[in-house]
Amino acid sequence: MQVKRIIDGAAASGLMEPLTALVVKAGEAILAVNRAAMRVDGKQDGSPVTEADLAADRVIADGLAQLAGDIPTLSEERTQLAAPPFRDSFFLIDPLDGTKEFVAGRDEFTVNLALVTHGVPLLGIVSAPALGLLWRGIVGRGAECVRFDGATIGAAEPVHTRKLPAPGEPWVAAVSRSHGDPKSEAFIDNRPNAVRRTVGSAVKFGRIAEGSADIYPRFGPTSEWDVGAGCAVVTAAGGKVTDGKGGEILFGQRQDTGFIIPEFIAWGDPQAVDRY
Repeated sequence: MQVKRIIDGAAASGLMEPLTALVVKAGEAILAVNRAAMRVDGKQDGSPVTEADLAADRVIADGLAQLAGDIPTLSEERTQLAAPPFRDSFFLIDPLDGTKEFVAGRDEFTVNLALVTHGVPLLGIVSAPALGLLWRGIVGRGAECVRFDGATIGAAEPVHTRKLPAPGEPWVAAVSRSHGDPKSEAFIDNRPNAVRRTVGSAVKFGRIAEGSADIYPRFGPTSEWDVGAGCAVVTAAGGKVTDGKGGEILFGQRQDTGFIIPEFIAWGDPQAVDRY
């Protein structure tokens, strides 16, 4: 499918409010599912999928068709419809990130929506519906934290990543409850006086964006839709997301890799990348 237009920062600004409302609506669909009675299936990669994942995906797919039907979409639940490479602008969606958290009855699961232009996330929304909290941002135009109650969206509060910890101060590392690996642990151990903060799903990117954590390393494979929205939010807030060697990550370019990112690091202070 050939995209009819390329979305820049100005056009993305005009889409932010309707996209936020759409993501909040998808969260409502997730919360409407009875976790105690829902069906949980397994995908080919062993990850779980529930009726909540599919309900949120339907809401977002229908909404995007009305809002911006001329822009391609890559969703975790619709990868069979993908036609990479996405050379211009496309939406990158994870309808329910942290399905394991959701199935376990915890509240740290998210709806992730990114708008990617020329392979780089430009706009990102990471919504945690059970927490009534979302982070959103447009690269070059800042990031915000927004509280919401049901469909009622509150006032936005600007957020900024924090600078490198001063000498003697601890680094705060956001770490996954479900995914850990020796290389990530070693990376964290190399940060002065590192403190680990266990956080579920893409909420970790929100904690980096608001300055309550300094780094989020993941030296294990993850999917582009897990990272795209958080990448945009962190970058908009003043941080940076790189591959494991400090280089740029491009999204939506290759399907033959399964849209997998081998490793990445989210940095609150971009200067830390140069010292890595």
